[in-house]
Amino acid sequence: MTVLPVYGQGDTSLQAAGGFAGLQKLAADFYVAMNTRADAAVIRAMHPADLSESTDKLARFLTGWLGGPSLYREKYGPISIPRAHSHLAIGTAERDAWLACMAQALTQHDYTPEFKAYLLRALSVPAERCRTQD
Repeated sequence: MTVLPVYGQGDTSLQAAGGFAGLQKLAADFYVAMNTRADAAVIRAMHPADLSESTDKLARFLTGWLGGPSLYREKYGPISIPRAHSHLAIGTAERDAWLACMAQALTQHDYTPEFKAYLLRALSVPAERCRTQD
């Protein structure tokens, strides 16, 4: 009998994602999706031309969020997702485009289907917290 990992407990999710290195790749793939998806043009315009720092911030945020060390805080200081996005016009379409970019990025990884579903479902919470309108 195979025992499936319980995501969201300890660093199980971080390990399933391949640690910080896996999340760096996921963040890079996320921004490739954002650069190429027509439905993401509005959210892409909210980012700087050079996505290096955005990619680093996302990977570091996800590391801590998935039960690992607080790499985002160590480098950039504390984060409040609503406050960090409060100056942006983010509605349901922008939230959904962000999640679509993440779904596309997840297809580039050999994570289990269960982990992909868990991660996308779990990421809908911070994605919703970014919403500033609608």
